[in-house]
Formats: sequence, C-alpha cells, structure tokens
Amino acid sequence: MANKIKNEFVAYSEPAIRNNLSIVEYCRTSVAAVSGCTAGVLGLTGLYGALFFVIAVTSFWFMLIFKAGIDSWKKYFISRKSLLLNGIFGHFFTYILCWTFIYGMVHVY
Repeated sequence: MANKIKNEFVAYSEPAIRNNLSIVEYCRTSVAAVSGCTAGVLGLTGLYGALFFVIAVTSFWFMLIFKAGIDSWKKYFISRKSLLLNGIFGHFFTYILCWTFIYGMVHVY
C-alpha cells in the first residue's frame, strides 16, 4: 500500500489565477523600474548592469515564493518556472529604459 501512486488533482479558479498573475505582473514591472533606477544611480555599466537585473528578478521570485509559502505556492500559481520567466524580456526593456535614463541624468549631465 505504501507503493501506491498518488494522483492529486488540483482544481484552480481561472479568474483567481489571472488576478494573481496580473498582480505579479504589476509588481514585476515595478521591480524592473526601481532596479533600473538603482542601477543607474549606482553607475553600473555593461554586464554588471545586466547581472544586477538577473539578481533583482531572482530575488523578487524568491520573495514571492516565500510570501506565498514554500509548500503552498501551488494554491496561488500553476508553475514556478512560468512565474520566474513569464515576460522577462519585456521587463528587461523597462529595466534598460530606467537604467539608461537615470544613468544619464546622474552621471552624464
């Protein structure tokens, strides 16, 4: 009996999942803008700035997983991978926009 394969089916509420993902999208855009401004103020250039974006996105992902609960994140989201990688290039462009604008304002002018 201990070797039985346990099939667990989880029922998701589609409107609730969409709402959760839209809130995460808003937060992720805000994190990209704030981290881009931070990188600009710090004067990061080149690969250091790109590495700062990766660190910011990964740390936001960890905070989100810990906030939802390490074991209970499945109640709110379908996949951790999609939670990390969904829309990452769009947010990277937001990051670059804020990064270059603030870098130019602080260090060039």
